[in-house]
Amino acid sequence: MDSLGPGNHTAVTDFILLGLTDDPVLRVILFVIILCVYLVTVSGNLSTIILIRISSQLHHPMYFFLSHLAFADIGLSTSVTPNMLEDFLVKGNPISYHGCGMQLGSIAVFGAVECFLLAMMAYDRFVAIRNPLLYSTKMSTQVCVQFIIVAYMGGFLNSCSFTISFYVLLFCGPNHVNHFFCDFAPLVEVSCSDSSIPAVVPSFVAGSIVVVTVFVILVSYIYILITILKMNSKEGRHKAFSTCTAHLTAVTLYFGTVTFVYVMPKSTFSSDQNKVASVFYNVIIPMLNPIIYSLRNSEIKGALKRELCRIFL
Repeated sequence: MDSLGPGNHTAVTDFILLGLTDDPVLRVILFVIILCVYLVTVSGNLSTIILIRISSQLHHPMYFFLSHLAFADIGLSTSVTPNMLEDFLVKGNPISYHGCGMQLGSIAVFGAVECFLLAMMAYDRFVAIRNPLLYSTKMSTQVCVQFIIVAYMGGFLNSCSFTISFYVLLFCGPNHVNHFFCDFAPLVEVSCSDSSIPAVVPSFVAGSIVVVTVFVILVSYIYILITILKMNSKEGRHKAFSTCTAHLTAVTLYFGTVTFVYVMPKSTFSSDQNKVASVFYNVIIPMLNPIIYSLRNSEIKGALKRELCRIFL
């Protein structure tokens, strides 16, 4: 710790993340499990990106968004998992003050980008089902690129709100953070400065992003449901709904966990429950997304089979 000036106050130069557990045996078990999950996450999402890039059958807006969702999943998981694995092996391993700020900003970027991408994918399904004849016009390459720019700009804005608020906070000690990564709420708890304004700004920005994206998703699916119910063909209804099941599953998992971790009052659950939910949000969901979209999507499975046959046969 460095001196702040006259008096007994000191500035924190690093943080000690308390992690998930103190049990040495459980730490080894969790290390193996989380490592396997991370390897599956990176390989699965990277395979999704490569498959969409090389397969001409997948050069559609939905898969364009899916490739960026896979990239965001890799980024979100990588922001947390390597440091978590290191902490499993070395108890009390410190993370630097600036490293903590970078981790917080990285999580904020990719978390917000995922929100925007899931909303854009819902809108894509809405246009495809409700206005199929105008789909190529309304979801042109130019429109999709503009959507992606908005997603990353929103992620950057969210990251700036968290990172700037973090650097505004004053940390005098103790430097033990009751989490396995630099989440904003536990950092506010160990801050020794007035956190009223620094805590409100990122909460407002992140909350606005969640509200707007959830609103877009809900409106899109309301119109999708109305359109499907108006279809005369049972086969047509089934086909239309089947194109949405993978996305609905991903949306439910992601926003359900986000609501539990960041929206529900902290008094309703313990810090350990919050940690478990955070593991699911930052580590497990990025692994599940490529599995959900590959198992639920005949076009991806078909493209994968064609590319494998082309490579090996």
